Parts: sequence; structure tokens; C-alpha cells
Amino acid sequence: MNDLKITVVTPTYNEAENLPKLVSALFSLPLDIHLLVVDDNSPDGTGEIAERLAKEHPNQIEVMHRPGKMGLRSAYLNGFQKILTSNTQ
Repeated sequence: MNDLKITVVTPTYNEAENLPKLVSALFSLPLDIHLLVVDDNSPDGTGEIAERLAKEHPNQIEVMHRPGKMGLRSAYLNGFQKILTSNTQ
């Protein structure tokens, strides 16, 4: 495996159908990937699916739940802020 560690910030809102496909595609790559899902309280259950995927992929997926639809820009900013204050590269 490549020594490069990559964190992907993925803002979500109503992506229940797409999130498992994204996870499968990302983790099929020959890279050391960590996924941070930033969910804006999706009414379609995206947050719950993200939590299930995080349990299936421990130490690879982290989920940040936000209280409502706060927007794409702030989702990326919150995600980047979390990455910068953690040990993930």
C-alpha cells in the first residue's frame, strides 16, 4: 500500500443511495483513505447509513452529524477544521 494517507471530506444531504457506492469505490483504490462524512441531518437516513458504514470500516470512516441543512461551504469548512485538529494527514 502507498505511504500517502488521504482524508476525503464528504458533505452529505439525502445521499443514502449514493454513500455506500462512494465508500465502495474509494476503498477499492490502492490508497490509504480515511473518509469524513459531514451529514446535515438528512431526512432520508444518510447519517444512519454513514454510522453503519463507519462500524463496517473502523478507523477508516468518521461521521460528523450537524443539526440541520447548514450548507455545502460550511460542511467543507467544518470537515477541514476537524482534519486539521486531528492526526490525519
